[in-house]
Amino acid sequence: MPGVKTTRMDERRALGALGEQLVAEQIQNWGWEILARNWRCRFGELDIVAREPSSPPTLVFIEVKTRRRYREELAVPPLDAITVKKVRKLHELAFAWMSDNPGARGKVRFDAAAVIVDQDKREFEYRRGLDGGR
Repeated sequence: MPGVKTTRMDERRALGALGEQLVAEQIQNWGWEILARNWRCRFGELDIVAREPSSPPTLVFIEVKTRRRYREELAVPPLDAITVKKVRKLHELAFAWMSDNPGARGKVRFDAAAVIVDQDKREFEYRRGLDGGR
């Protein structure tokens, strides 16, 4: 819309969407199937739900953290921002998602991905198996 300024929240949403898109593309390159993106329920939102083609197939619930690098180092690395409370929330959300998708079964794992955007560069980090031990 002409004359409408983008807010800081709009910029954060756009940055988050960019990070989620980059992660989705990467895991598809690994041969994974995306089952859901930005799935919402009354408990919150799951960034990405995917199926890893392992034996047996694994349902992977992926939390994506995207940051813009303005300085040499970030105060807190993105994956370190995932707290025990957040991991518990992911478990609750995964249970709700599986209740809504009874045909999607398999082993379950909780992963995290970080994308750091620095001008035209993108850094990607992936952590398998969040344990909530922080």
